[in-house]
Amino acid sequence: MVDAAGKATSIPLVGGGEEPTLDRFSVEGRRASGFPRLDVPLGDISLPESAAAPPALPQVSERDLVAHVNRLAHRNFAVDLGAYPLGSCTMKYNPKICDWAAEHPAFSNLHPSSPPGITQGALEVILEIEAILCELTGMSRATFQPPAGAAGEMTGLLIMRAYHESKGRDPGAVIIPDSAHGTNPASVSLAGYQVRQVPSDDRGMVDLDALASAVDEDVAGFMLTNPNTLGLFEEDIVAMADLIHEVDGLVYYDGANLNAILGVARPGDMGFDIVHSNLHKTFATPHGGGGPGAGPVAVTEHLAPFLPGPIPERVGDAITWLQPERSIGRVHGNHGNFLVVLRALTYMRALGGEGLRRVAERSVLNARYLESLLSDDYEIPYPAPCMHEFVASAAALKRATGVRAMDVAKALIDYGFHAPTMYFPLVVEEALMVEPTETESPETVEALADAFNEIAQSAHTEPQEVQAAPHRAPITRTDDALAARQPVLTWHMAAEE
Repeated sequence: MVDAAGKATSIPLVGGGEEPTLDRFSVEGRRASGFPRLDVPLGDISLPESAAAPPALPQVSERDLVAHVNRLAHRNFAVDLGAYPLGSCTMKYNPKICDWAAEHPAFSNLHPSSPPGITQGALEVILEIEAILCELTGMSRATFQPPAGAAGEMTGLLIMRAYHESKGRDPGAVIIPDSAHGTNPASVSLAGYQVRQVPSDDRGMVDLDALASAVDEDVAGFMLTNPNTLGLFEEDIVAMADLIHEVDGLVYYDGANLNAILGVARPGDMGFDIVHSNLHKTFATPHGGGGPGAGPVAVTEHLAPFLPGPIPERVGDAITWLQPERSIGRVHGNHGNFLVVLRALTYMRALGGEGLRRVAERSVLNARYLESLLSDDYEIPYPAPCMHEFVASAAALKRATGVRAMDVAKALIDYGFHAPTMYFPLVVEEALMVEPTETESPETVEALADAFNEIAQSAHTEPQEVQAAPHRAPITRTDDALAARQPVLTWHMAAEE
């Protein structure tokens, strides 16, 4: 159907029609690129017989290709399009000045293997952001090698293992709370430890008595985020850290929720020994899409010798790469995703110390405001003042109308909002985990609340309509589990020669 290109317009953006596939744009002889004529003799190139014929690819013009890709891109939600209240993921607006810095040719054209003598500016960037990050977290040194938060977790656990080995110890378990992020138990297992889980109490915080019962000489450490995954600040954090330190364990801070305490409280002052940060969550670097990312790990002074190496050090008037004394080795090729780190430093410098503190204050204010606006139509299982996020429950709504948290989330799409996190943490039935972030205005928070509440009210009058949502998206209701339950796996055997 070669006339698809002529008929394809912006209509698919608003759900008025399907976007054609590229093969339907294909017309013999059209090209989206061109190459200049060779100005040197063509050498003898030996190609396999299978490469004699050109590949059967669509033949399209640049105009049609660009329009097709942009139409598809605009059918995806993004932080540049609207509110993205995805709890715990901190999907906040990324200031464009950070991209400007990362695109500067003085940095973007650097080869990662360039010697220190010609990369002093880049090394200065790493030392400067390390100093800021350590000040914000209460740590002494940091590595920027880990390319993501989960990689930061793994790095911290390897440092934990190296620390215990240096003291002739081999503890086998790491404690995590039942509300922990899913990456925590996965990282613990990957690092070769046994997961030891402790429950939350009726406040939504770690049960201190249960933690005390779980601590013994076989405990290597404790992984926790504070505020926790329910959006609540752990009131007994100092006592928890003391329990772990009494058996020479280490306390690990999952930095997923650092956004809530930025410039207000420091993990190091709470008793944490290892802190990983998610630059894409707290410091406004790009998030999602497979990367690149950055999950730097900062540690106390007594753990600095175990950091991945090399790390930049100032020697006299110059900066060079040096290997920490007991380094666990590299955890990423070269020196991490440098341009992501540069974006984060630009964000820090643009805001300054007071600005970073306002990030935390406004994120908490927005979350508490939104929580108060939803409290009539949704249950708030843990009513203590939330921090940057909160967990609401659609359990009562489900019992009364049959409308689940999943239905509420999908119905939000018709209002122009991305869904919150659903069914997590597992300790809350029909959980809706909401984080508006500091970047949304009061008007946006109110509009988001209106959407949530209108959906809840519609559930009582038109539950089937809510259960069939979204109605106005290019792709409407899909079967979420069908692909997993009935996979259609295909493969093509290579043609025999």
